[in-house]
Amino acid sequence: MQKILVVDDVEVNRELLRQILEDEYIVEIAEDGEQAICYLAESHEDTAAILLDLQMPKMDGMAVIEQMKRKGWMPRIPVLIISGEYAVEVESRCFELGVSDFIHKPFESSIVRNRIRNTMELFSRRNQLERKIEEQAETLREQEEIIRIQAEKLREERSFNRLMMEYRSAIKEVETKLQVLNEEFSQEYNRNPFEAIKSRLKTPASIFEKLRRKGYPLTLEAIRDNLSDVAGVRVICSFPDDIYRIGNLLTKQDDIILLQAKDYIKNPKPNGYRSLHYILDVPIFLSNEKKYMNVEVQFRTIAMDFWASLEHKLRYKKNWDRADADEIVAQLKACADSIEELDYRMQKIRDKIDRCSKE
Repeated sequence: MQKILVVDDVEVNRELLRQILEDEYIVEIAEDGEQAICYLAESHEDTAAILLDLQMPKMDGMAVIEQMKRKGWMPRIPVLIISGEYAVEVESRCFELGVSDFIHKPFESSIVRNRIRNTMELFSRRNQLERKIEEQAETLREQEEIIRIQAEKLREERSFNRLMMEYRSAIKEVETKLQVLNEEFSQEYNRNPFEAIKSRLKTPASIFEKLRRKGYPLTLEAIRDNLSDVAGVRVICSFPDDIYRIGNLLTKQDDIILLQAKDYIKNPKPNGYRSLHYILDVPIFLSNEKKYMNVEVQFRTIAMDFWASLEHKLRYKKNWDRADADEIVAQLKACADSIEELDYRMQKIRDKIDRCSKE
């Protein structure tokens, strides 16, 4: 049977609670706060709940709660206050200190038993959930540490470094092709179709985290066969129609293979994200062979890139409550819609300027 500690300086209350509870629990008694703390010093691990009076000599109930908090007992022992008062301020203060519930005088047997039973059950479930969350967090930390160690080991291996060199070479091939197109446009149309080219190579830790998340083995073959975004190029264009023009010219080149296209401009993501994504097979020319490597190429306007960059930073901010999160998501979507309108308005202005200059 579970042990319950009843702490009350009034003998009648102690005995009445003992009679109500003794069929279901082992009932221990303390006549004041000092006795309660002495008892808990020896038996806090075996105590399933405490029924605590607030008004007592020597050490009152509030002082007992403060002592329990200092000693770290409150998180594992539910405390129910025995009270004849219904003062809102007192109850609020007790709940702030971590009290689980109140049992009001005069005692009604069924209410006392049900409140204790429900409180202990909820307390147990909460502690089980917290332990489960902590175990999952510890497992995640261990997995992340394993990934970090494996990534560091692989970073030092010659075969991994060669694979990363090949991905870097593929990025350079794409960048060169784009720069040639940009130079041609500059000569033919007296303007440049894009503003900037950004590239990135996934870090070893990021590569292995994605392999683990998708259930693939942590091998070079798995990287090459299953990850299409190790090498990435982002092209920042001036106007939406430049995106499609440059994307079409790039993918039509006879040594480029278009593996996948996702148009998030015509079909934006629910959060408002807009961009044109290509997965390309790009040839690289090594000393003794020609081989194809996957490169992810994203095309965005300046406005799209500005929105995506800020949205990414905001998304990883912590401590949003649900109401704030919903409002922020709605505002980001509204901003994305405004940016889309701005892109096409600017494109119309450019078209009008081009027509006027030809007249």
